[in-house]
Amino acid sequence: MKKLLVLMLTGVMVLSMVGCGSSSSTETTTEAEETTDEEETEVEEEAEEVEETEAEETSDADSDLAYVQEKGTLVVGITDFEPMDYKDEDGNWIGFDADMATAFAESLGVEVEFVEIDWDNKILELDGKTIDCVWNGMTLTDEVMSAMDCSNAYSSNSQVVVLAADVAEDYADVESLADLSFAVESGSAGEAAAEDNGLSYTSVSNQANALMEVAAGTSDAAIIDLLMAEAMVGEGTSYEDLTTGVVLVDEEYGVGFRQGSDLVAMLNEFFAESYADGSMTEIATTYGIENSIIAQ
Repeated sequence: MKKLLVLMLTGVMVLSMVGCGSSSSTETTTEAEETTDEEETEVEEEAEEVEETEAEETSDADSDLAYVQEKGTLVVGITDFEPMDYKDEDGNWIGFDADMATAFAESLGVEVEFVEIDWDNKILELDGKTIDCVWNGMTLTDEVMSAMDCSNAYSSNSQVVVLAADVAEDYADVESLADLSFAVESGSAGEAAAEDNGLSYTSVSNQANALMEVAAGTSDAAIIDLLMAEAMVGEGTSYEDLTTGVVLVDEEYGVGFRQGSDLVAMLNEFFAESYADGSMTEIATTYGIENSIIAQ
């Protein structure tokens, strides 16, 4: 009987111990699961923070606006092209494009910086980030618009023949130009016009040099922008003996940015506001091109 009682007590103790062990194990498992859930939540939150940071960094890296504002300057690629971009007596860049670019930079909260470029290399300069935009009476050709993101057109223009005033009446149409030698700016709409019309030409670095070629007699004529011709040849100018002749092609000007640039939308908005408040027309009137401005 005593043995039976001992065995029964022993069994109860064992069962009691097993029961206690099961309770502890369950509690430990529950605590472990809760800890795992907390850790997973923390990991997920950290991952989301990293993704958000990377997204912001990617967005900033792709943003020309952020890039320009971070460095504090809008670098504008230009050539010497009166009345759009040229220097005053103190060596400061002025002109319709120069003044508009300065105002646009101010609207972005940055300084403007003008850099003279080889016009033929404008796309390379832009993609290489040595400049932030091309703003220099740039004709919106198919080539330009396929290589850059461009603003809305803001000015009309033409490619026109410039030649000696005393022979101009002898060259009143395209057919009569066949025997003349032309000077054109390399990579310009003037060069394209010469090619399209089968004219013989020599490429020079800019339109001002094309006029110098004609004045020096090393070329019979030049093909340049009408806006420049109206400002630089004829009575009261440095080239009084030259005049405008045949108009070869009509065109429009725009500003070029890197492909995908968010500055394009910013500039289009700036153009619209400037046209609406009259400041665009006021600047154009300063340089005598008010009749060429396109409504925004």
